[in-house]
Amino acid sequence: MPKIALYGLPGAGKSTAAQVLTQELALQGVEVVRLRLAEPLYEAQRAVYALAGRPLSDDTRQDGRLLNLLGTQMRRINPDALTGPFTFRVRQAEADSPKALLLCDDLRAPDVETVTGLGFRLVEITAPTALRRSRRQARGDLSAGEENHPTEVPPAVEPWRRIDNTGDLAAYRQRLAALARELIA
Repeated sequence: MPKIALYGLPGAGKSTAAQVLTQELALQGVEVVRLRLAEPLYEAQRAVYALAGRPLSDDTRQDGRLLNLLGTQMRRINPDALTGPFTFRVRQAEADSPKALLLCDDLRAPDVETVTGLGFRLVEITAPTALRRSRRQARGDLSAGEENHPTEVPPAVEPWRRIDNTGDLAAYRQRLAALARELIA
């Protein structure tokens, strides 16, 4: 089965795309394994908040500034701090679920070479700036990461596909359903 990695600026709709693709592919009988490249960062965020006496009750809320800092420092300490565990989880998923589509919804520019080396095709999710910013505010994150931070700037690569997330959810779902059909064709 194919492997795809979604990327785009914060608020573009990567997580929503992953949810919709998972639903669409399930309707076709295709198993999807979602793998988050930044899983070590989310684990570190949970630990920092717990140590600060403010344990997180909702794993979906992100402290963007903290995640930017953690990503930078973890990569400084070990350039493979995120890609090493991700590669392990990809290989494990390939062995455990050989017919599943592997989906990464949080690709970042520093990790493109590793992810494409693992056979992932890149899908860029785009949306206008004002719309992305309003979505980010509505998300209720603990803090917003900086869009010009090296871990937020999209990679300078040509994607396999580009999905526009302008407009309403129904139109976005239609574009993603077409992508899902293409993935299993």
